[in-house]
Amino acid sequence: MADSNSIPSPQLFFETVNAFQKTGAIKAAVELGLFTAIGASPVTTAELASRCNCPERGIRILSDFLTIQGFLTKTDGKYALTPSSAAFLDRNSPAYFGDAVRFLLAPGLTEAFSDLASTIRNGRLHTTEHGTTAPNFPAWIEFARAMGPMMVPAANGAAELVSLDRERDTRVLDISASHGVFGIAFAKRNPRAHLVALDWEAVLAFTAENAKAAGIAERFSTIVGDAFTVDLGSDYDVILVPNFLHHFNAADCTRFLKRAKAALRPGGRVVIVEFVPNEDRVTPPPAASFSIVMLGTTPEGDAFTFSEYNRMLTDAGFREASLHPLPPSVQSAVIATA
Repeated sequence: MADSNSIPSPQLFFETVNAFQKTGAIKAAVELGLFTAIGASPVTTAELASRCNCPERGIRILSDFLTIQGFLTKTDGKYALTPSSAAFLDRNSPAYFGDAVRFLLAPGLTEAFSDLASTIRNGRLHTTEHGTTAPNFPAWIEFARAMGPMMVPAANGAAELVSLDRERDTRVLDISASHGVFGIAFAKRNPRAHLVALDWEAVLAFTAENAKAAGIAERFSTIVGDAFTVDLGSDYDVILVPNFLHHFNAADCTRFLKRAKAALRPGGRVVIVEFVPNEDRVTPPPAASFSIVMLGTTPEGDAFTFSEYNRMLTDAGFREASLHPLPPSVQSAVIATA
């Protein structure tokens, strides 16, 4: 059989140009509660339309499209959830994260890609000067509210990689804590760990709610402000840096990591959780593709390779940097010792 890649086709072009249709469809399905309305049992168009309180035509077309895209199955005229849709898009599932569309499709993010050519041509964002790195960027509140469930597997995986001394009280600092899932995973795994969460004040309200729900409120405190300038405190056993460094250039990352090292106990560890592409910067696709997000939404951010993180950590005075994939997420942990 001939390699399909050797036969010229415009299909990829059309699929990419029309990708906004997929975005619109999944957003509509979440807003209509379509996945939850289907639930555990296959349903007809009429039943689904009734449960969603919508005319049948729109529900049929949307459901067929979602079937084509792989979110639903259709057998004998009845729609059912795939295992992934049941796990992540049915509100009755503990792993539900459909509300993440509110952050992922926030105007401040989607508008950043309306004129990407201008951003590339001029070397600066065409929307705002600082993009998502602006102080109190409003979408971070939605991120804290909606994205936590998606981060649980990576957070648990990171917590399993670092053992804390159970014979004494320990301290963990969670940088840009947001929903707090990473720090909470460490605190739940280590009963004598005190968690300090750093973020903007409005965001920390959600962090505190999640800490209380996790049963660690008595071992939880906060620092409000900019991680580059606020007093971080000292004597930490672990400093968590989840999904933070990709917003900045390598020099600024190194500058922050020097601050982190100064705040750690001797032998303490920094745990960076990031999208880490291979050295070719095009594999694996989910991690490598994250660079385009940073191009559109930050002045100088990027998805850095492990060799780049290793260089930053070494320049900041850390040693023994190591890379650890965090399946089933597409992220990895980079861990180094002070």
